[in-house]
Amino acid sequence: MFIQTDRLLLREFTEADWSAVLAYQSTPAYQRFYPEVGRTEADARAFVNRFLLWQQETPRWRYQWAVVRRQDGLIGNCGIRKSDRDASEAEIGCELAPEHWGRNYPVEMSRPLLQFGFTELGLHRIYAHCIAENRGAVSLAQKLGMTEEGRLRENVSIRGRWHDTLVYGILKQEWEAMVE
Repeated sequence: MFIQTDRLLLREFTEADWSAVLAYQSTPAYQRFYPEVGRTEADARAFVNRFLLWQQETPRWRYQWAVVRRQDGLIGNCGIRKSDRDASEAEIGCELAPEHWGRNYPVEMSRPLLQFGFTELGLHRIYAHCIAENRGAVSLAQKLGMTEEGRLRENVSIRGRWHDTLVYGILKQEWEAMVE
């Protein structure tokens, strides 16, 4: 299964993708909003293997795609994940190699996730979590038409510092009104 946009291809992960994932997840810019530092080959392989296992689920209820630019390969990943098989809502998320920030790729890869979730998965609500200080993630949620639904105070610790998390969501009828 894959999704094509103007500049990107969202495709299923393969086992060989671990090295590209390790390359961008090892950068200090990427690690700024993640608790894990010092990513290893084993970490990257486990990260990719989780998505390979999801591909085998029947019925499938979690999707994570490698994001590829035709000219230079894998540059990130994005996904939509129900909390269980029968859920009527799902979480979306994406990450991108820092050298590709500032080019509107997150919007380009996330809009098809909303469409997929509402049309193919039949969801009622799609939501996202982000660190409140992550201006890029906050901006992305707003560009997608998501509404800030709440703030979880100091619920994530990153290298000894507590951060608030914002929750954004969009309902099917809100998305339909945007795309009409």
